[in-house]
Amino acid sequence: MNKQTIYIFGNPLLSFDNLPIKLKPKLEKAFPQINFIIQDPNENIKPSYVKTSEGRPPYVKTSEGRPPYVKTSEGRPNTIKELVIIDTVVGIDKVMIIDNINDIELNNVYSMHDFDLGFNLKLLKKIGQLDKITIFGVPQKYDKNKALDELIILINNTK
Repeated sequence: MNKQTIYIFGNPLLSFDNLPIKLKPKLEKAFPQINFIIQDPNENIKPSYVKTSEGRPPYVKTSEGRPPYVKTSEGRPNTIKELVIIDTVVGIDKVMIIDNINDIELNNVYSMHDFDLGFNLKLLKKIGQLDKITIFGVPQKYDKNKALDELIILINNTK
């Protein structure tokens, strides 16, 4: 059985963006069955193929408003391409789950340096490489122990 993968994003050099990275060792102890991987959000992010609940394929509404249809990932019946992330999120006051890609705000893009996680996720979705996203958002400058406790609860509730 493949282990679930959760990607951890952040900049270890910036105190306002490194809390998820600092939490990795304790998360690994709390969840030995999960691979926690520190990843640069601008590198090649690969969603995992995940079996859908009860072996049923997901139903996805089309942008044209047609009725939902059954979708599978690249000939793998009853699977979806899912990406699970822990990252610092600006403007929240507790650890929370973001699972709607449309809730992610994009920054203005003027050069290659302006491509951020939100842009990459929306691009993956648009080109059919991402079906489901779960982001565990950690507030900036948040208490480390409080963040860990809240993450453990949320991760347990999403299994």
